[in-house]
Amino acid sequence: MLDSTFLRSPFTGHNAVSQPDKQGLVQVHLQAHVLPSVTLISTWVRGEAKLASTLKQALQVAIPQSTGKTVSCSLGLLMRTGPQELMLIGTRDEDIQTALRAHIVADVGSVTDLSQARCRIHVSGAKAQEALGKLFALDFRQAAFALNDIALTGHHHVPCTVHRLGDQSFDLYVFSTYAFGQLESLIDASREFGVDLSLN
Repeated sequence: MLDSTFLRSPFTGHNAVSQPDKQGLVQVHLQAHVLPSVTLISTWVRGEAKLASTLKQALQVAIPQSTGKTVSCSLGLLMRTGPQELMLIGTRDEDIQTALRAHIVADVGSVTDLSQARCRIHVSGAKAQEALGKLFALDFRQAAFALNDIALTGHHHVPCTVHRLGDQSFDLYVFSTYAFGQLESLIDASREFGVDLSLN
């Protein structure tokens, strides 16, 4: 669980800004967030079925079966990030890890707090896809990248998880260590379309 009282935001040094394009338009909107809670839930090949059963009981929701799929639950957004790995993005500042460890014991899997290691950049606007397309080698057509799916990608050798929220609306989950530079790259990629940035 992230205790924001004692932490410096990885976005410190960026300022809220609005830079319209030559026609006076702002077609890409960026919002940078520190997350209240990020939890990695993992197991081994033979533990997949038991972990899925345990999580279903703990969260009262069907667990995504395929990498790239997501589901909303009472604690936040559950993302399938790998065959034996899920990530839970908490919506509240609470001790989610302790609650999960009550269900996921050592012979089922592991629960790791990554709250200080991840943050989120929201990208939206009429030219969001075009801006993201400059950085990420992804097929952004909805037939290839469906609503609510995630894609594991990156740019300049820095990994990133992209979550599609709408046709022109995306959340980017980035490593805190690289968040400042990744936001800077997004601003640069968006300038020709007009861009604004808000910080939370």
